[in-house]
Amino acid sequence: MALGAPALAQAAQPEVPANVVSLSASGHLEVPQDWLTVMLSTTKEGADAATVQNQLKQAVDAALATAQAQARPQQLEVRTGNLRLYPRYGSNGRISGWQGQAELVLEGRDVARVSEVAGRIQTMSVSNMGFSLSRDARLALESQVQAQAIERFRARAAEVAKGFGFSGYTLREVSVSSADMPERPVPRMMAMEAKAAAADMPVPTAAGTATVSVTVSGSVQLR
Repeated sequence: MALGAPALAQAAQPEVPANVVSLSASGHLEVPQDWLTVMLSTTKEGADAATVQNQLKQAVDAALATAQAQARPQQLEVRTGNLRLYPRYGSNGRISGWQGQAELVLEGRDVARVSEVAGRIQTMSVSNMGFSLSRDARLALESQVQAQAIERFRARAAEVAKGFGFSGYTLREVSVSSADMPERPVPRMMAMEAKAAAADMPVPTAAGTATVSVTVSGSVQLR
């Protein structure tokens, strides 16, 4: 027996699932920040680009010599930052000189070592600093927070099923996402003023906290 066009169209339509509920749950944990990043910089001016570039190189080389002698993996890591060189123009529109800036970044989990080395560098000044959560600490916490979020998702699904008069549920689909919530910044002027006040002294630091958050979202079939 042949089916007509309306019957074929009706048979081809997928079955719409019933008693499906979408929901989400989150877990979070607030922990002390354990990674300090200090940026140092220096600015030089001169009549020609080559002179300015050489002055920047000398300043960075001297800073690297001081910092790399104390470098330790994960505890104190050293890397160069941006190096900018650009012309300055006079009132006649012609180049009247050159100005450049170079950066050096110190970072690591050994806060005392990082701040001490930053205070010992004499050819560059602290321009910015801040705390964050290290990658290792974040990964270690994510599994714990993820378990918390999953348990809350399951509890909420069971509660919703009971509220609608069902005995339970089955999981249809789920997604898990994680993020670090915004950190509490460390005032940069505190470091800059301390650098100007006394040489060879550690830069004062005060770590804040970071929140690791994991969200579990999905849908369940009530049964």
